[in-house]
Amino acid sequence: MVPISAMNKVLVFAAIAEAVTGLALLIVPSLVGQLLLGQQLAGVAIPVARVTGIALVALGISCWPAKPLIGMFAYSSVVTLYFSYVGFVGEFSGVLLWPAAVVHAILSFLLGRALLAAEARSK
Repeated sequence: MVPISAMNKVLVFAAIAEAVTGLALLIVPSLVGQLLLGQQLAGVAIPVARVTGIALVALGISCWPAKPLIGMFAYSSVVTLYFSYVGFVGEFSGVLLWPAAVVHAILSFLLGRALLAAEARSK
């Protein structure tokens, strides 16, 4: 059995690694594609990679010594903003882009409310 402190160190390392990878996918998705897959990302793969990056950052937040609710709130909020950005200025807009943005906005509101309620209960 792995001691708790060693498990926490591994979890913190994994959280940092995933968050850094997520940030790289957000900032330089094509470079990450080149380094991982040997091909630069192009076209629709760029926004898909960025949403994946957002998810990895949220996963890192969730795995950090924090509540998973914070990670889900971060993911849903940032995806809402990114989907809205893609819809307004991007060249990609499928029939489910705006419904997905609205669903994530509603989820963000509900998760934010739950987060505030949890904070109030803990005081």
